[in-house]
Amino acid sequence: MNITPSDPLRIGSVFLNNNTIFAPLAGISNLPLRLLAKEAGCGLVCSEMISSNGLVYKSKKTEELAESSPDEKPLSVQIFGADPHIMAEAARIVEDTGADIIDINFGCAVKKIIKTGAGAALMKDQDKAASIISAVKKAIKIPLTIKLRSGWDKSGDQALLIAQIAQDCGVDAIAIHPRSASQGFTGNADWSVITKIKKKITIPVIGNGDICGPSDAVKMQKETGCDFIMIGRAAIGNPLIFAQVISLMNGNETLDLNIAEHFEIIRKYLKTSVKYFGENQACFMMRSRLCWFIKGFTNSSKFRKSINHISSEAEALKLIKDYQNFLEKQP
Repeated sequence: MNITPSDPLRIGSVFLNNNTIFAPLAGISNLPLRLLAKEAGCGLVCSEMISSNGLVYKSKKTEELAESSPDEKPLSVQIFGADPHIMAEAARIVEDTGADIIDINFGCAVKKIIKTGAGAALMKDQDKAASIISAVKKAIKIPLTIKLRSGWDKSGDQALLIAQIAQDCGVDAIAIHPRSASQGFTGNADWSVITKIKKKITIPVIGNGDICGPSDAVKMQKETGCDFIMIGRAAIGNPLIFAQVISLMNGNETLDLNIAEHFEIIRKYLKTSVKYFGENQACFMMRSRLCWFIKGFTNSSKFRKSINHISSEAEALKLIKDYQNFLEKQP
């Protein structure tokens, strides 16, 4: 797949070939999926959120989340936590692993994260937020970004306040998902909050939320003036969306795959997962994750049932091929 990059864009000292970013998605945006996004032309990929405590206290499971590949660069690694000193140490650890950008999570509204004072809870404590940002900024040489929600209500006032604090502390870019913490992923994202933040600060603004297709990305940038477009849920099972967005932003038609090309991506995801996680763990993961790629396809429920108990790469490849053959025979 050949993608024509637009003029280079920059977050701090890191240059991107285009303004698309794959969002950090807990439990989803692992290395194999990030590699697919990168192959589709994504300008910057982000790790799923990683515990600062887990990194500092050397949790094996946490360290595995931080594993990366030169093929996915540039890479942003997102960390979360509530202690400035631990966050700073975790940021140094991540920098040493070869990450290009550190991102701090200010948006996770999961109860177990909120209870620790991390994630979206930081938006209620501006002093702690400033302490964490300053500590991390001083600890690293690579660029620093933060990812926000609108706050604890829909007004976006807390996001505006934290955005200004972040800029004053030397943050290089801000990503905003304009839903309140209480909304989760329900309701609609209020893009006007992105516009307000873009007008208030001078560092790059990354817009996120309710991008369901390529045209939404173009619409968001046009309506809000944001510098970068961050895509999350729409890329699950369809990493091609990055190529489609890039094509549309360059004034060309969106790119589509035929069935054979689409299933080649599925096989690549399986094989890369086996490579990085081992066959047993990868097959367990694929029992649910392969379904991401066939949403809306004819007889997809039968395929979902068929992969419920896969235990080997060969078995999974056969079921994928069988389903592909079935689809190719349809009118």
